[in-house]
Formats: sequence, structure tokens, C-alpha cells
Amino acid sequence: MAIPSFVDQVTLHVYGGNGGNGVASVHREKFKPLGGPDGGNGGDGGSVILRVEHGLTTLVDYHRQSHRRATNGQPGRGDHNNGANGEDIVLAVPDGTVVLDADTGEQLADLTEEGAELVVAQGGKGGLGNAALASAARKAPGFALLGEEGETRTITLELKVVADVGLVGFPSAGKSSLVAAISRARPKIADYPFTTLIPNLGVVVAGETTYTVADVPGLIEGASEGRGLGHDFLRHIERCAALVHVLDCATFEPGRDPLSDLDVIEAELTAHGGLEDRPRLVALNKIDIPDAHELAELVADDVRARGLPVFEISTKSGVGLQALTFAMAELVTARRAAMPAPAPQRIVLRPKAYGKAVEFTVTAEGELWRVRGDNPERWVRQTDFNNTEAVGYLADRLNRIGIEDKLLDLGARAGDGVAIGGADAVVFDFAPQVDVGAEILSRRGEDQRFTEERPAVRRRRDKDAAYRADDDEPGSD
Repeated sequence: MAIPSFVDQVTLHVYGGNGGNGVASVHREKFKPLGGPDGGNGGDGGSVILRVEHGLTTLVDYHRQSHRRATNGQPGRGDHNNGANGEDIVLAVPDGTVVLDADTGEQLADLTEEGAELVVAQGGKGGLGNAALASAARKAPGFALLGEEGETRTITLELKVVADVGLVGFPSAGKSSLVAAISRARPKIADYPFTTLIPNLGVVVAGETTYTVADVPGLIEGASEGRGLGHDFLRHIERCAALVHVLDCATFEPGRDPLSDLDVIEAELTAHGGLEDRPRLVALNKIDIPDAHELAELVADDVRARGLPVFEISTKSGVGLQALTFAMAELVTARRAAMPAPAPQRIVLRPKAYGKAVEFTVTAEGELWRVRGDNPERWVRQTDFNNTEAVGYLADRLNRIGIEDKLLDLGARAGDGVAIGGADAVVFDFAPQVDVGAEILSRRGEDQRFTEERPAVRRRRDKDAAYRADDDEPGSD
């Protein structure tokens, strides 16, 4: 199956990189086997970023490859070596790309300025090594934190052409010919319907005003409900400052005339919605044909009676094109003057409030108590449950923010199940006021090897003392 050259809507699966795990390591060197914790932190995972790139006009690259993944952060190493961060992946998109959440339909962003960026999948944070976890109360942590998983998301990208003027009309009304006649654009032109399969953009200069014109594929009755090709491209005129009805005055189809064509197209624009405030112009095309010229003169007054400016034009001979281009320039200039000046974007870094309480909720679900909260759930994901000391550290953190007290206030009893998280929750047995340190005979988080003398050292010192005592005795050589 051939891949199209123009794609204006794609579904994209994006994956942020996972953060690297921290490492639990002890510094060792000759005559100093236990020099303290020196495990490095894991690197952060890379993020997936959308960036508007000037000159790009299609989403075809993401039609070919719909899965994009950033790289993972590297794990930490000993000797205080932190893991490398994963590389971000930057995806170029055209100006006018709307980003939607594919699952909920929520609009995440409307990227309409060159260089605008959106992080659609944040990379996971790297886990802390045991060197970073050491404190006065926990001098030698025998554990490290795991890296967080990167964000995974499915998004829909929709391209809405950014143009000042949109040309609308029936197939073969002469819209592509008009774009070719007033700009340097060279769209495909032929004498059969639906020649235009993609929106064509042309740059027009009228006096001191420069603006862009979009040729939207032909609309027919029922286009807003899915008939023909135009329903796929109605979104491309949503950003236009003005609309120009291109009416065919030389059609041979029975039952059609410029006024009925105008009514049909207006009905489809109304059904699509959101275009009622756009000023309209009417271009009666193909007046180089005698019968068409007579018809244009007959219907021009009726169109003016509806409050619409009328221009009789011929894209073949060029009659009326200059007046039409200057009229479009006036509408564009007025629209630009009425639009508020874009506010400069500022990035403000605000430090987190000192001592701010960690938010969490506790709810009863039958015989199970469920704890939800960003920090508690993140702490659970960072914990290596194969390491009892790491589990003890997690229990300390949860107790410190008041989860145990909250459970007791709500009536939880020892042995009740406590789930932290949603569908992938970790379930614990509630055991209030129970020490869960990794070392039974030491303070939680400490290693007895750093506070007690090792037997080998004690034996060596006893031998040294006996040797000196023997050497000091009278009569020894």
C-alpha cells in the first residue's frame, strides 16, 4: 500500500525513558575495607518533546513510524559515579498542530508558533544511591532507590493549516486555479472533480500586505457528515481570518447555480461550527465564458443583498483578480489589528514551600484500606522490596507523613490490608508501632560493621599486644 505524501492526522505512541537505579556501594581500599557509602545516583530518563519546525507541512513521518521512545537513564556506580541521563527525543511538527490525548480526547496543546515545544512523555527520575541517602541517623544505608518509569502516552496529532484566507467551494469551482493565479503556488489543476486531495498554500502580496491563502479540497452537500473529501479538511479553515466563496458560473451540472452553491456551502460551514464570525467574500469565477459572464451579472445583486462583497473574476484571463487580492488584504489587515498582541512567554521557577504537608487520602474498600497520593505512590515505585532495609526506609517515610496515624483514626486494626496505589497497588499488612528496620540489633538504616570492631581486627590487636608484652619482659633479645 502506497504511503501518502500528505498526512494531517496521526495517532502516535510515545514512551519516556526509565530512570536508572541508584546503587548501594561501600568504598574500599587497602587497609580501609569499609570507607563509607559511595553509591552514585541513577540518571534521569529522556523525554519525548514535540517542537514546531518552520517549513514542515505534513505529519507523514509519524504515519510511517507511530512509536517513538526516548532512551533510559543509566544506573549509578560506585565511587560516587552517577549514571548518565537518557537523551531526549525531539519530534518536529508543523505549525498549527493540535495535540490531543487519544484516550480521553482532551486537548493538550495547540502548537502555533515556531519553536514552541511540548513535553508529551516525561522521562522518569533516576533513583538515589546510598551515598545520597546517608544521614547522621543512617550512616551506612545498605540500599538504594529504584529509578522511576518514564511516562507512556498515546496522543493524536491533528494538523490545522495556518492560513489567513481560506478558499471554499464545490469541486472544480476554480479554487486551485485561483491560488495559482495570485501566488507562486502550483497545485494540481485538471478538468475533473476532486483534483485537489490536499490543502494547498500560496503566499500573496497585495501592496504592503503579505498573507497566505489556503485552497481547501472541494466541498459537497453533506461534507460535514462525511460525504466526499472535504469533511477531512474542514478543520484547515478554522484558523483562517477570512473566507472566500469561489462560485462556478459555468457549471453544466443540472440543478446547480451560484446562489444554490453558496447556500449549500454555508450550510456545511454552519454544521461544522465555529466559523460564523469570519468575514466572507464571494468570487464569481469563469466570467471569461460568455454565458458565465451573463450569469454572474444576474446573481451579483442577489449576493450583495445578503451583505456579501462580490467580485467577478476569471483565473484564466486575470480579470478582477487584483481587486479581489486587495479586498482580501484589507480583511487580513483588519483581523490582525483586532487580535491582541501575544503575551511574551516567561518561565518562572518557584521553590517548593518549606514544610508543606504531603497530600494523601485514605479510604475504606471492604476489608482493605487504600492510600492514594503522588508522593506515597512514587515512594513505593522507588522501593526494592527484596531489600528489607529499603522496606524499612519506606515504612519510615510513610509514617513520617502521618499515614499510620490516619489509619488508626479511621479504625484500622493490626493485620488489615493496606494498598498504596491504584490498579498496580502494593498491599501491606498493617502493623502499627512495630519497628521494621533491616537490622534487628542496630538502629534502622545503620550497618553494625561501621560501629562495631570486626573479629579479625580484634585478634590482630590481641597478637600485637602479646608481642609487645613479650618483648618488654626481662631477658628477651
